[in-house]
Amino acid sequence: MKITKLKIDFEKKTLVDIDFIINKSLALVGQSGSGKSLTLKALLNMLPSSMRCELKTNSDFKFIAGKTIGFVPQNPFTALSPLTKIRKQFFVDEDRIYELLKEVDLDVKLLDRFAPELSGGQLQRIVIAMALSFKPKLLLLDEPTTALDPKNTTLILELLKKLQKDLDFKILFVTHDISSAKSLCEDICIIKDGSVVEYGRMQDILVNPNAIYTKNLIEANFANRKFRK
Repeated sequence: MKITKLKIDFEKKTLVDIDFIINKSLALVGQSGSGKSLTLKALLNMLPSSMRCELKTNSDFKFIAGKTIGFVPQNPFTALSPLTKIRKQFFVDEDRIYELLKEVDLDVKLLDRFAPELSGGQLQRIVIAMALSFKPKLLLLDEPTTALDPKNTTLILELLKKLQKDLDFKILFVTHDISSAKSLCEDICIIKDGSVVEYGRMQDILVNPNAIYTKNLIEANFANRKFRK
């Protein structure tokens, strides 16, 4: 799937003007304010009405959140209602809920518990299950491991890789964390101030970055250079 043009304007100022291809899994990486969140909101059709968005794609893919697009937010602790049992927060029938929990390796007994009773890893698995409810073609990930400890971060990334293999969806991973993106994505798109700085295969960019901006991001994400081998 190729986004041939994504342009976002606000009060005659261009905030984002990019294009990219999601072959299988693409990491959209940049510092805070680079345009990552605006891009994500544009794809989810969640931009404020004050912004003008132009979105063109080379396919007949319809950007309909919840149907063709699944969304995993950054913080699982705030994504769910603390006052409603987990079962009641799904919008599919019971059989489908059981299928989804099996896919994310959770016990169905958790359905009758409340969000504050679950761990961060369990909550993120619940949120991922919900995002997959309607068998989306594209899964948007908004820094899904930021609120998790290192152990759960690894487990969630491994789960996402397995789910993608089993269920055959594309991934757009929006993040500032290159190390996590490297674990999940084949390609990477570096953006700054709403424009593409570098784009290509993940390993190629990590081994041989061209832009100073990219080099600085890599330096900030890795304590050593073992990934270059």
